[in-house]
Amino acid sequence: MKHSVDRILTTHAGSLPRPSELIDLVKNGDSNAMEQATNAEQLRSAVGEIVRRQHALGIDVIDDGEYGKPSFVSYINERLGGYEVDTRAGPRNQWLSSREGRSFPEFYAQTHPASTHTHMICTGPITYKGHAQLKRDIANLKSALKGVPVEEAFMPAISPSNIEDWQKNAYYKSQEQYVFAIAEAMREEYMAIVDAGFLVQIDDPRLVTYYIIHPEASIEDCRKWAQLRIAALNHALRDIPPEKIRFHTCYGINMGPRIHDMELKDIVDLILTIRAGAYSFEAANPRHEHEWKVWKQVKLPDGKILIPGVISHSTILVEHPELVADRIIRYAEIVGRENVIAGSDCGFATFAGSKEVHPSIVWAKLKALSEGARIASKQLWRA
Repeated sequence: MKHSVDRILTTHAGSLPRPSELIDLVKNGDSNAMEQATNAEQLRSAVGEIVRRQHALGIDVIDDGEYGKPSFVSYINERLGGYEVDTRAGPRNQWLSSREGRSFPEFYAQTHPASTHTHMICTGPITYKGHAQLKRDIANLKSALKGVPVEEAFMPAISPSNIEDWQKNAYYKSQEQYVFAIAEAMREEYMAIVDAGFLVQIDDPRLVTYYIIHPEASIEDCRKWAQLRIAALNHALRDIPPEKIRFHTCYGINMGPRIHDMELKDIVDLILTIRAGAYSFEAANPRHEHEWKVWKQVKLPDGKILIPGVISHSTILVEHPELVADRIIRYAEIVGRENVIAGSDCGFATFAGSKEVHPSIVWAKLKALSEGARIASKQLWRA
C-alpha cells in the first residue's frame, strides 16, 4: 500500500451512509433480492456514486461504502456454510450487562435497544459460500473506479473474532477450534479481495470491545483472549503480503459516555503482532485523543503505517480542518510523515439505515478531513 510520500493521504474506516433507495435492499440481507436485475443495477449505480463522492471530497484511499452489505458484520450470515438460524436467540443487548451498562444503566437502556438482527448458530463444518456476493461487490467497485483517479481502493471484511461473537458455536469441541475454522473459511474472502487488486481491511472491533462487554474479565484475561484470536486472524492472513492488509479496530459504541473503553496502552503491543501493513484506530474522540502519546513509547515497526482517526463518528460536531491538521501532525512528528494516513475513528453507517450521524454531516466531516490533510501537508513538507 502507498505511504504518504509527498503529502498526507486520506482514507476512512469503511461504511458510509447509503442512499434511501438502497437501504431497503440491503438491510434485510436478502441476496436473492440483490441479484434481481433492477436491484443489481441500483446497487451498481449507488457504488459508482459513492466512489465519485469520495473522490470529490478529497479522499485518496476509498472503498464501496460497504453498500452491498446489510451491515459490516451481519453480511456474513449469507456467506458462511455450516450455520442455521438460531431460533433460540431472541433480541440481544450486550450493552446493558457491560461495564458501560452497569455504570450508566438508564442511558444504555434508553439509547441502545436490543439488536433484532438474525443470528446464526454453527451446526456443522464451516465453509465459505459467499463467492457470488463477493464477486458482485468486487465487480461493482472495479466498474465504479473507471475514470476516477484515486490513489488506492480497499474492501472491508469482518474478522474471525467478530463472527465468533455474532454466530455462536454448537458444533466444534472448543472455541479455539471454532475460531480457527472461521479463520480458514474467511481466508477465501480475504484472498479474493487482494487477488482482485484491492487492499483488504480487516474489521475487528471485538478485539478491544471484549473488555467492555465482559466486566468479569481483567486486562490480563482480555489480553490472553486476544492472543488466540490474533493467532487465528494471522492464520487466515498467511501468505497474503502484509502491505496488502489494513487492520481496523474500534470500540463498538458510537454515542455514549465510554468511560470503560480499553486503553490503547493495554493492547497496542498485541495489535502490532497482526500481519498488516497499516493499523486503523480511534484517535479523535475525547476518550482517545490523548493516546497519540502512546506512540512515543511504542516503536512502530519498519515499513508499517498508522491510520489514526482524525475525525470521529461519535459526535455530530464537524471538526475544524486546523484541528484535523494538528492531530495529523502529532502522529507525523512521532512516527514519520510518510508513515501516517489520515482516517476516521470508525464507519459512519455500520448498519444500513443508521441515523446517528446524518449523511450531510458525514460529507462535511470527510471534507474537513481532506482539508486538514492539506494543511498538515503544507507544514510537514515545508522547504
